[in-house]
Amino acid sequence: MPLSSNTDFEVQSLDTSTDTNHTAKKAPLWRQLQYLATGIFFGIVLIKSEVISWFRIQEMFRLQSFHMYGVIGSAVITGMIAVAIIKKTGARTIYGEPITFQPKSFNKGQIYGGLLFGFGWALTGACPGPLFAQIGAGFTVSIVTLASAILGTWVYGLLRDKLPK
Repeated sequence: MPLSSNTDFEVQSLDTSTDTNHTAKKAPLWRQLQYLATGIFFGIVLIKSEVISWFRIQEMFRLQSFHMYGVIGSAVITGMIAVAIIKKTGARTIYGEPITFQPKSFNKGQIYGGLLFGFGWALTGACPGPLFAQIGAGFTVSIVTLASAILGTWVYGLLRDKLPK
């Protein structure tokens, strides 16, 4: 398969192409604790910024508030800056491997997937990022959304070869 036709589900194969024993590399315990602390901090930021609020998400989809658009827009700008820095400095992974960006091609399945994702987000008031923060904040009804996301991912895995490319 040519490199330019890779899709997101093939990222793992791209990541391991330079190292066939990638799973044997383990980060030390202190680094894993850093990841845990970063995740907890990020969860607190999500809660305090109200992006896990079902009401804020509904406001966004009803075009009643700029709050969520501002958060999403600032995340996009931050991501653009980070990618530019990575490309300019030639940054490497924690394992010393170069970080590369593969070109992506557009296909109509992305429109259908985006619409389906947006409808699910609007109905449940949760997207995958803040979903865990919602559960951690005590919104236990979000466990149903998590189970549905896992089920949807599993069904996609079963059907992806039959879906239009």
